[in-house]
Amino acid sequence: MIGLEQGKVLLAEYDPKWPIEFAKENKLITSAVGPVDILIEHVGSTAVSGLCAKPIIDILIGIPNFADGFSLVVSLEGIGYEFKGENGIASRHFFAKGLLRTHHIHMVEKNSTFWKEHILFRDFLRNNDIDNQKYALLKKTWHKLISPTVMVIQMQKRTLSGQ
Repeated sequence: MIGLEQGKVLLAEYDPKWPIEFAKENKLITSAVGPVDILIEHVGSTAVSGLCAKPIIDILIGIPNFADGFSLVVSLEGIGYEFKGENGIASRHFFAKGLLRTHHIHMVEKNSTFWKEHILFRDFLRNNDIDNQKYALLKKTWHKLISPTVMVIQMQKRTLSGQ
């Protein structure tokens, strides 16, 4: 399953099709923007094997500097993305795809704190099965109690601080 209605929050069990969906979208994005200096990574819970997630593919695009992102807006809109500006997070260009939200793009400067934290958190969960399982349990528990966005931010802070 991929996609989620606007305003809905749902955790789905891991789907092995998620990395395949990312690979397809990576090719589409690369083709649409042409030969530019960017890095494209699959981040978020859909990028971690075995982890439950909102069924939306999170894509992190690294650009040399924030202003460079504006030149990519039209190309991304041409393949179905809606540009949402910074959408509450400074120095991030945010894009959503589809009425049934299937993909999110977070475009930030390469090696920014946002970039490093998302890659570090993803890689930590990929390489630590026990912590991956603990995180999945926390997500399921917290999902019932509080906003999943608040939950993810808190878990990232704990992971990055070594707690």
